[in-house]
Amino acid sequence: MTPEQLSDAVVGALTALVAEGAVSLPELPGAVTIERPRSKEHGDYATNVALQLGKKAGLAPRALAELLSAKLAEVDGVESVDIAGPGFLNISVAADAQGKVAADVVSAGESYGTSDALGGERVNVEFISANPTGPLHLGHTRWAVVGDAIARVLKAAGAKVESEFYINDRGAQMDKFGESLEAQALGVAVPDDGYHGEYVAHLAQQIVDEVPGIMELPEAERRVRFREDGYRIQLAEQQAQLGGFRTHFDVWFSERSLHDRVRENLERLRSEGHLFDADGAVWMRTTDYGDDKDRVLIRSNGELTYFASDTAYYLDKRSRGFDRCIYLLGADHHGYVGRLRAMAACAGDDPDTNIEVLIGQMVKILQDGEELKLSKRAGNIVALQELVELIGVDALRYSLGRYPADSPLTLDVAEMTKAANDNPVYYVQYAHARTSSILRNAADLGIDTSGRDADTALLTHEREGDLLRALAELPRVVATAAQLREPHRVARYLEETAATYHRFYDSCRVLPMGEEDVTDLHRARLLLVSATRQVLANGLDLLGVSAPERM
Repeated sequence: MTPEQLSDAVVGALTALVAEGAVSLPELPGAVTIERPRSKEHGDYATNVALQLGKKAGLAPRALAELLSAKLAEVDGVESVDIAGPGFLNISVAADAQGKVAADVVSAGESYGTSDALGGERVNVEFISANPTGPLHLGHTRWAVVGDAIARVLKAAGAKVESEFYINDRGAQMDKFGESLEAQALGVAVPDDGYHGEYVAHLAQQIVDEVPGIMELPEAERRVRFREDGYRIQLAEQQAQLGGFRTHFDVWFSERSLHDRVRENLERLRSEGHLFDADGAVWMRTTDYGDDKDRVLIRSNGELTYFASDTAYYLDKRSRGFDRCIYLLGADHHGYVGRLRAMAACAGDDPDTNIEVLIGQMVKILQDGEELKLSKRAGNIVALQELVELIGVDALRYSLGRYPADSPLTLDVAEMTKAANDNPVYYVQYAHARTSSILRNAADLGIDTSGRDADTALLTHEREGDLLRALAELPRVVATAAQLREPHRVARYLEETAATYHRFYDSCRVLPMGEEDVTDLHRARLLLVSATRQVLANGLDLLGVSAPERM
């Protein structure tokens, strides 16, 4: 019996009490909170619903708890209900109902853990959004993990999600990129404010090799050609690297594509009274909605600001039907939060509903006790691809994904890559490999591992109960991770579930020994192992981490 099923049972009990006239409530809850008690002595699950609703029902919480207890005791699968303290309900589930969780997990397969908690909500998740002027770096790497995991848990919670990469492909930085490439090709000094690092020289040579006659073009045309071919090659490299890092984007959105629509969108805001002219420039009245100052959209020389593009881009997202636009920005973008919220308000939206800005903190990687040195190839950054080659996709993704994104983070290469139980990614992956090994061994012994004939009522051992309750938590954990935009909750859940599985394995023999006959208990435990394997695989997939069958 899962927490969701118990929640439904409690809501059903409340509905029945209201229908009978025993309880009067202004509104019935759609769901109630079901938790796992710290001590098994307090039952399998607990809820404080009587404390929450007692006053609204005009009853003492304990009196409401007594009415609920009587109703819940009649529910199939509920073994007993005890009332603790001022009105806590401690619920014990019958062994056959609890054991059914294993069968439900295996039956659901890859879909186990999904829900409709955010059903119907259309969400755009924008992250990384780098300039196509150089390699992706460590900061991008953290967002590649967290943004992708947020999109995955949102989808698992029922939202319709598109992940989006905003390509910053216009403006002064692109021109400096072209100038830097041209300078390298000509063998002259790169401008101080240009792009440096070996990759610039390599890229310039690649363009010369691929574009015959480029060096004979007129200067202005040559510089544009270097910029555009550099852009093309560098963007393709970023896309390939992110694909290899298992970070998926549904949309690669070019800032240039907005250019023709920016002024049209701004005119709409002007007609609604949100723009004004001053000092030859066009401004947005963002101070009307809490920003610390009004923002320039079009400079006095007629050039569009980045904020003008940001505004047009947001309006474009909303026009595509997204209910909520989530932005993942770096630690140096705190100042953007107020202006983006104000911009959404100027557009007639609710900043608390339609736009959400998440700020991530810095990451440091240590190697041999010192912060990882700057990349020679990439210049003054630590490049994503070099991190992948040094640490590996699984270890890097899991290590970056198991912490809240708004916390500064320091990680050690040796700790992330060691094959030991105190390395979280190894510990969880090893648990999956261990379940896979047991199922292979069972198949070699000719034992049916499908679980079709398993009697889950036999799973009465304390460690079996612990594991079943842990498996039942995945849907709630995923839904919470999605609602709070905290995919690290999935990682921590996996670690706890792996530990619970190892304790079960140490206490409960799964396979027969020697010439021992195969019993119904063996089959039931194999079903439990199969369910554990599925839960670990599903959870790792939400983090973009592989679930190896052998280690």
